[in-house]
Formats: sequence, structure tokens, C-alpha cells
Amino acid sequence: MQVVQPIRDQEKIDEIQGILMRQSLRDWLLFTIGINSGLHLSDLLTLRVRDLKDKTQVTIKEEKTGKEKTFMINNQLKDWIFNYVKYMDDSDFLFPSQRTGKPIKRIRVYRILNEAAKQAGLYDIGTHTLRKTFGYHYYQKTKNISVLRDLFNHSAPSVTLKYIGVNALEHANDRF
Repeated sequence: MQVVQPIRDQEKIDEIQGILMRQSLRDWLLFTIGINSGLHLSDLLTLRVRDLKDKTQVTIKEEKTGKEKTFMINNQLKDWIFNYVKYMDDSDFLFPSQRTGKPIKRIRVYRILNEAAKQAGLYDIGTHTLRKTFGYHYYQKTKNISVLRDLFNHSAPSVTLKYIGVNALEHANDRF
């Protein structure tokens, strides 16, 4: 199994967002919500229009853990969501397949992310990259591994650090 990395460089995030925006608002929105929410891909793909429409705070029940997860939507993203969903029904999936109307498949997301990442010169990218990128940047801003561990429902801070691609020595240096 391929080990995927977070996207550490903000310029690369911006570059991938630009690539995705040019190809599909759906793909851009999936990426953007993914790196800003820390949701599992399975939870992202089952979001419906009603879950995000006109909201600044979203609470969902995680499929994997059964726990509630809350994330914020800033005003700019709220505007993008509004424009994206304005012709959609509240019951529509937020990230539908153009063929079926059901959520796009995990493998399709992998291909979308991988192609955009390659264009941006990144190669260790997969579906967990969205969640890992959220975690990595959250940690860089706050240095609060305990909250991040709880958000990710990991058993120990060391598991979380490994997951987001921060080695223990870096973490030790961050604390002093």
C-alpha cells in the first residue's frame, strides 16, 4: 500500500486548487472542503446539499466512528458552496457522478487528486492526503497535537504525528 503525504506547501495547495478549478468546480470544492474539514473521504462523499447549504458550521455523524464531527465554513467558502448548489435540490449529493447522480467513487477521487498533483509536481498523493493536509496545517498553526488526536480519534499523539507526516524530533523541537 502506498504511503501518502500531506501537502505541506501552501503554494502547492493553491496550485492544485487552480488546476481543479479549471477542470471542475465539483472537484475543486471536494478538495477544498477536504483540506479544511479533516473529514474521512467516505463522509465527504456522502454529504448532501442540505448538509452545507447556507451554513457556517456543519455537524455530521462520522460513518467510521459513529461520532459527531463539527467543522466550520468561512464566508468565502459559503459563497462558493451557494453558487455551486443553487440549481441543485437539497437532497442531491454534493459530489455527484455526472452519469449516475450518486456520489463519485473513491477511485475516481483518487484519480482526480493524483492527476492534479502530478501537474503540480507532487507524487505521494492519495485520498488520505486531504485529511492529512488538514491535520498537518492545523498542527503547524496550533502545535496542539492533543486536540488533533481527538479530532482524528487516534489512540495516541504519536499515531497522529506519524499520520500527518511530522516526526517525533520535529514535535519535540516545536515544544521548546
